[in-house]
Amino acid sequence: MQLLHIEHPEDSILTGDLSVLDWFIESDSNISLKIDGSPSIVWGTNPETGNFFVGTKSVFNKVRKKINESIDDIILNHPNEELQKILISCFENLPRTLTIYQGDFIGFGGDDYYQPNTIGYLFPHKIDHNIIIAPHTTYDVVGNTLRDTVARPLDNTLFSDYDGVLFVQCDAQGDFANEIRDNCKFAKQMGELPVYVDRNKANKLKQSINQCIRLSSRPIIMDDELEIIADIHNVDINLLRLWQLVKSIKEDALYMCKHNAWFTSYLDEEIDGEGYVMTNKHGTYKLVDREQFSRANFLRYSGRAS
Repeated sequence: MQLLHIEHPEDSILTGDLSVLDWFIESDSNISLKIDGSPSIVWGTNPETGNFFVGTKSVFNKVRKKINESIDDIILNHPNEELQKILISCFENLPRTLTIYQGDFIGFGGDDYYQPNTIGYLFPHKIDHNIIIAPHTTYDVVGNTLRDTVARPLDNTLFSDYDGVLFVQCDAQGDFANEIRDNCKFAKQMGELPVYVDRNKANKLKQSINQCIRLSSRPIIMDDELEIIADIHNVDINLLRLWQLVKSIKEDALYMCKHNAWFTSYLDEEIDGEGYVMTNKHGTYKLVDREQFSRANFLRYSGRAS
């Protein structure tokens, strides 16, 4: 199945699942820099036909699977001309591989600065490859169709031995487990206090939190704002206090992460990057300063969840 929306750690505790507190301090983790392009491209060998394909996340659709094994397929499945141009170039330039990958499209070659989404990326020289892709996911085939696949974060470097495609990746690490261990222990104790909510109400809470971030002129969500959200949804204020605590643990972890990217990231000014994605046996979550980056995404895309 496709890689679904990667959640903020603090949002995951609203239903009473506190496993993210073990996720923070798990020693065997894979961490990567979050590079945000558009659209998301999936490519590889279709297990159903044995043919090479490219597509968007629509290759995983239940009803109309838009799997493109030829340029004619792309034109038929995707009437948008800009998307056609991107997919045709991906079909022509991505190396044929038995493995199935997913990555974000950064842009076409010929420039040194790209802003496919909210974050801009400046390279030290003009890119002379035809396309630029930031790969992040690979799929293990466990059946006969693309839906019979299991997504997992890419933990190796992809190389292309010709000028068709530049794969943008870098090494990242987060040595924060020991530093935040006591805070995670305290959060587990605090986790005994709240009355938790079901998934439906949790989704409504997240919508209100995101709306608060989008509209607020303050750099952080304040206690009075959490009290208003708790009152609107008739939930235990201790739940949102725990949410705030887990969010602060995430922020401590985020600022102890580092990477060796060979490009520079910009959001109005030079920044360290959008954040990180970390995976271990307890799950996959993103380490992002949501007041800075999520708010910028909301303003750019008129309230789309990030």
